[in-house]
Amino acid sequence: MKPSHRPFVMWPDKRLRTTATPVDAITDETRAIWDEMIRAMEAMPGVGLAAVQLGIMQALAVVDASEARGQAVRMANPEVLHASVQLRDHDEASPNLPGVWATISRPRAVTVRFLNEAGATEERDFVGLWATSVQHQIDHLNGRMYFDRLSKLKRDRLLAKAKKGRR
Repeated sequence: MKPSHRPFVMWPDKRLRTTATPVDAITDETRAIWDEMIRAMEAMPGVGLAAVQLGIMQALAVVDASEARGQAVRMANPEVLHASVQLRDHDEASPNLPGVWATISRPRAVTVRFLNEAGATEERDFVGLWATSVQHQIDHLNGRMYFDRLSKLKRDRLLAKAKKGRR
């Protein structure tokens, strides 16, 4: 039986530090990648995934912070247009660096522009966990990891802990 998705790229793979390539048009191949990403996100389980996490260097993300699941928003070229001043703390982690997490402060609400599944430009407001996840995925697409938002000391400690856990 073939796995339902390709393996996660493991830190410190340089692809996790590379900006994803913008998507020109939504094709059947794009939709198949989104489907694979949703399977990977559900298998974690997680509330979002960026294509680069699977080694696919396209600006694609999926987010599903719904209670019931099955509400995934598929995005190509997502970008934050507006962010709330009010911040929200949330424990963030990544399958690319298993075994560690950190509390990150991000805007509580964001307005994001992206190409949707139909290939149309959409602007949508995300709040709470949805907003946190969208911002986390956009960071991945820009070659950033959640721990880049930590102080140098906290980042170094987190990476040392992750390294120790892999032994």
